[in-house]
Order: sequence, then structure tokens, then C-alpha cells
Amino acid sequence: MQVLKRVYQFYIDGFRNLSPWARTLWVIILIKLFVMFAVLRLFFFRDTLKNRYATDEERANHVIEELIGQ
Repeated sequence: MQVLKRVYQFYIDGFRNLSPWARTLWVIILIKLFVMFAVLRLFFFRDTLKNRYATDEERANHVIEELIGQ
């Protein structure tokens, strides 16, 4: 537990001492990650298995068939 606290404190101290340019870059990176994982997933990666198959068993069978190639 002590190790996790020290690692956490290391990163907190590092982020507090960032220059204004570095903070701006981190904000841009975080916005970009949000767009990539939240917005793009919402519009372009729909849950097709849920739409095509009613039960978990049907979904699992479809995935198994696709992986095995039968």
C-alpha cells in the first residue's frame, strides 16, 4: 500500500510542477482521447451483436463460429 501511495504522490507532484505549455498539451491529449473513445464509439462502432441476436447464447455461438471459421 505504501508503494501505491508513493507512486500516486510522484505523479501528483509532477503534474503540479508542469509548465503552462505542458498543461496545455495534456488538455489537448485528454480532449483527443475523449473524442476517440466516447464520440467515435458512439457514432461509428455500434453494437451489432446486440441488434442481430436476442440472447447471450446466440451471440456467443456467433463469435465462436467466426473465430473457428466453420
